[in-house]
Amino acid sequence: MIEVSTPGKLFIAGEYAVVEPGHPAIIVAVDQFVTVTLDSAENVGSIQSAQYSSLPVRWTRRNNELVLDIRENPFHYVLAAIRLTEKYAQEQHKELSFYHLKVTSELDNSNGRKYGLGSSGAVTVATVKALSLFYGLELSEEAIFKLSALAHLEVQGNGSCGDIAASCYGGWIAFSTFDHQWVNDQAKKQTLTTLLDATWPKLMIQPLTVPKKLRLLIGWTGSPASTSDLVDQVNESKEVQETAYQQFLEDSKACVETMIAGFHSENISLIQTQIRKNRKLLQQLTSLTGVTIETPALKKLCNLAQTYGGAAKSSGAGGGDCGIVLFKQKSGILPLMSSWEKEGITPLPLHVYFYGKQEKDESKR
Repeated sequence: MIEVSTPGKLFIAGEYAVVEPGHPAIIVAVDQFVTVTLDSAENVGSIQSAQYSSLPVRWTRRNNELVLDIRENPFHYVLAAIRLTEKYAQEQHKELSFYHLKVTSELDNSNGRKYGLGSSGAVTVATVKALSLFYGLELSEEAIFKLSALAHLEVQGNGSCGDIAASCYGGWIAFSTFDHQWVNDQAKKQTLTTLLDATWPKLMIQPLTVPKKLRLLIGWTGSPASTSDLVDQVNESKEVQETAYQQFLEDSKACVETMIAGFHSENISLIQTQIRKNRKLLQQLTSLTGVTIETPALKKLCNLAQTYGGAAKSSGAGGGDCGIVLFKQKSGILPLMSSWEKEGITPLPLHVYFYGKQEKDESKR
């Protein structure tokens, strides 16, 4: 049996601008996981996930294409990951086989409500990694990212794929997305093998060294949001205010690049200053587009954090889900958590996850 676990993610800074190639974001992988298991099978395989149904979805093959025996299925990301990874496997002259694939996830709460930790990205990466092991493909981290990104965009059609990068690499990363049009054009002309070997314009995935005294605290508002829908809304609105939107992109890029420099120089005060600046930029984006990024609950979460000396903002697409706070000392964390709980905001007991390392509890450093 093959078992692969991949972490969820949280955006720290650079949201919305990051969907434009070459505009950076900072993202962390967190220690809640999607796990994919693969068992060999004969003649008929299955896909199963407790998130959707306890019953497996059965599949077979026709002309080397995976075919489900039901018309409607909830496994779009898994299926896209399977299709592309198996296409690559065939290019490597691997014989396709059958298997039972099972997905389990910690990225939702016990009621199935999403925390906004990037479950679709994590399950895509986990599926690619599991199949890479199953077929003996020996894919690099970058190749896993690229295959997962292609699968994710095939389903979602928008987004930066930053969640894919965090699930692939772990830890804290600086990320900017690739030129999607270039990749789409090349995908029509080249084999997958050639495309994965190519340099993707604008793509940057850079692990960051974290200042020892930096603490990350995460709060959940209890209100899930749809990233793809919010990104679509901003995309529709930005065309009306093109000049102002370009200014937002420039300001976000400058803000995040300064923050990345703060990580390199281990300057926590500089990082916090840029977090606060990024929050204001996202508030300006709301004024520009009319899309609510910082909900009343997220505003309360951030303002309380400021009271206790933290630098806070919404995380990801906003519209609900999580907010993040960066501290440069332990003091203030426990009082803030108590204040959050009184306001119905849930502190999440998450820590940054690094592959191949025993992750330390951020709050005890």
